[in-house]
Amino acid sequence: MVEVRDGQTGRDFLAVNKIINGNDPNYIQPLDKDILDVFDEKKNKAFRHGEAIRWLLKNDEGKLVGRIAAFVNKKYKNKGDDGPVGGVGFFDCVNDQSAADMLFDVAKHWLLQKGMQAMDGPVNFGERDRWWGLLVKGFEPPIYCLNFNPPYYQELFENYGFKNYFNQLCFALNVGRRLQEKFYLRHAECAKNPDFSAVHIRKDQLDKFAKDFTIVYNKAWAGHGGMKQLEEKVVRKMFKAMKPVMDERISWFAYYKNEPIALWINLPDLNQWFKHLNGKFGLLDKLKFLWVKKTMKCKKFVGLVYGVVPEWQGKGVDSYMIVEGAKVVQRLKIENGEYKPGIPIYSDYEMQWIGEFNPKMINLAEGLGTYRSRILTTYRYNFDRAKEFKPHPALL
Repeated sequence: MVEVRDGQTGRDFLAVNKIINGNDPNYIQPLDKDILDVFDEKKNKAFRHGEAIRWLLKNDEGKLVGRIAAFVNKKYKNKGDDGPVGGVGFFDCVNDQSAADMLFDVAKHWLLQKGMQAMDGPVNFGERDRWWGLLVKGFEPPIYCLNFNPPYYQELFENYGFKNYFNQLCFALNVGRRLQEKFYLRHAECAKNPDFSAVHIRKDQLDKFAKDFTIVYNKAWAGHGGMKQLEEKVVRKMFKAMKPVMDERISWFAYYKNEPIALWINLPDLNQWFKHLNGKFGLLDKLKFLWVKKTMKCKKFVGLVYGVVPEWQGKGVDSYMIVEGAKVVQRLKIENGEYKPGIPIYSDYEMQWIGEFNPKMINLAEGLGTYRSRILTTYRYNFDRAKEFKPHPALL
């Protein structure tokens, strides 16, 4: 077992992921910088409240056969937790239980020394919108910053003693299909009222939309499932970072009397382009990215955030916003008084994961006519093996 302490071991840590997954045709190598940034104290604000450590595992011949990271973060807490919980992530390993056990053991012992009572994994040292959960179903090319792993990892985790803390569900749909009739009916009801409006994001008005995003997000999500209040300046920074790859036509906001009440934020699936860069993003790679982006059509877009403020839920606002968006994304045409999809600007759509503990959001996602495209699992391992295991409680 080798702790990652310098440039060479850092590069080896990145290499293990490709060594394990590289022969899978569905594998898309993550950008090195996206992984390295997690462990950079200057770039990851999680270091303000915690710390991280990484290890490599080599076999008797000195070949790399595994890796793991462990984290403690005072801000990491889930509903129902009754003690401090640490995390493990960026796990990769050959199909050998003894090797996996060595990796889990070293992480467990470090977390015990830090006063933790359990460990969740695989999770990220930071935000939950990336590198979270073990892929257990839907081994297709991953969307940007979504974990990808061989199927046998599930056995490695469960044989060690990890238990399913919660499932993470991804939803997808064929963009060319007509929406369910209920969307058009609810849209028509809202459209009768001139106080309702829906617009797509504008790159030349990002500050305005950052403010509107903050309002909706904090009303709809803050305080649920570990989500915290967002500051407007953080959202402005996020939007600025997204701007170079943003497609204005696929991110929408709904308003009532000019007050933001719903949002639907999407991006092109960056992995459609990044898969051609082999994990690199230096100057020449950035130039190649621009060329690839210009010459190769992205066929999939990805749902990042979707929701309605509580006081407007169940009143058709989501349908109104989605049909307004579909007019552009699906190039809707009216034939014999009915909306008919034209040739869509993207062919496929997939949403970021929703925790199985959040039935309201799952109902919203399924109401779009989606199917469950992937399942990832967040596992928990209680250090006190006699302690009753409790899965993540449902959000009511």
